[in-house]
Amino acid sequence: MLMLLSFIILLSGWSYFGDPIEIGVYQFTHPSNFGNRINIPADNPTTKQGVYLGRMLFYETRLSLNNKLSCASCHQQDKAFTDGKPFSVGVDDVPTPRNSMSLVNLLWARKFFWDGRAEGLEAQAVTPMTSPHEMGQSLDASVKKLNGDKSYHDLFKLVYGDETITGDRIVKAISQFERTLISCNSKYDQYLAGKYQPTPQELKGIDLFMRGPNPEKGIRGANCGHCHGGPKTYMELFHNNGLDSIPKDAGIETLTRLASDRGRFKVPTLRNIALTAPYMHDGRFKTLAEVVDHYSDHVMESASLSTVFRGESNEVGGKALKLTSEEKKDIIAFLNMLTDDNFIHDPRFADPHNLTAKN
Repeated sequence: MLMLLSFIILLSGWSYFGDPIEIGVYQFTHPSNFGNRINIPADNPTTKQGVYLGRMLFYETRLSLNNKLSCASCHQQDKAFTDGKPFSVGVDDVPTPRNSMSLVNLLWARKFFWDGRAEGLEAQAVTPMTSPHEMGQSLDASVKKLNGDKSYHDLFKLVYGDETITGDRIVKAISQFERTLISCNSKYDQYLAGKYQPTPQELKGIDLFMRGPNPEKGIRGANCGHCHGGPKTYMELFHNNGLDSIPKDAGIETLTRLASDRGRFKVPTLRNIALTAPYMHDGRFKTLAEVVDHYSDHVMESASLSTVFRGESNEVGGKALKLTSEEKKDIIAFLNMLTDDNFIHDPRFADPHNLTAKN
C-alpha cells in the first residue's frame, strides 16, 4: 500500500527531485541535551507527507496578495531563516513594525513573536499570511487559489485523507515543516559532543559568556548565560535589556498592561547569530560587535529594566559590565561557533519549487 501511494504521487508530478514522497510518522533527530520538552499539538501530528506539503506551502507565493511573496521571503535559508533587513516589507511596501525572527529550533518553543502573543506555531503562522503589511491575503483567498491546482488536491489528500483544501490545513502543514528546522551541528554542538576542540580564544569566549562577574573575587564574566544559557542558547524569557531609557516599543506591556513589562521582548535564540544581522527587535545593531558593546557599556536604566542587567559589572562598584576589547573579541569568537553550515545548506529545507535544487 505504501509503495502504491508513493507511485501515485510520483506520477502526479509532485516528485521534483525524481524520488517518491515518503509517508509515515516524521522522526525528529536532535542531540539528547536539547531535551524532550517539545511542543506538538495533538491535532497536528508531524508526518513525512505533512512536512513535504508544508515545505511546498512555505515557499508558495500564491499565498500572498500579489503572488510574489511567500513565508520564505522574510525567512531565507542562507540567512538562517531571516531576511537581513531591520524591517521586512510586505505586499503594500509598508515596513513591518519589528525585525523578522530566525526560524530555528521551534520544536521547543511555545510563545511566538517578539511579544509572545501567539501560543504555538499554528497561531503564529496565521498572522504574517493575513496581515495587510505582510503577505496580505485571507486564508479563504489562499484556499481559492490553491483549489485551482490539481496537484495540491492530490497532496492534501495524501496528507489529510481527502482533497479538501482549507485554511486550517494550510496553516497546520506549514507548522509541521517549520518544526523540522532544527539546527544542532555547529562547532559548539561538536564541542559539547567532544568532537571539536575550540581555539583558546573560543574557550575564553565560552567561559566569559556563561559566567557572571564577581570583581570582589577577581572573576570576570559577561553574564550572557542568564538569558542564553544551555545547549540551545535559548530560554523562553522576556526581558527589557536596556536599549532605551524610555522604550519606544512597549513590548509585552501591550498585552499584560503592566508597567513593569514596558520594553520587554522575547529572548531570541543565538543559533546562527552571525548570519542573522541586524539585531534586536528593531534591527538597530548591524554587527555583533555593536551588540556586545551595548551589553558591556550602554545598557540604559529605566523603571522596567530587567534585574539581570542591574548591578552587574567587572569593576568593584561599577555601573556597567565593562568588558575589555579582548574579552569582546573572545565572546564574538564563541558566537561564531554557533553557525551551523549544515543547517543553512540542508536540501530538506530548500525551495522545492526551484528545480535546480537537488535533494
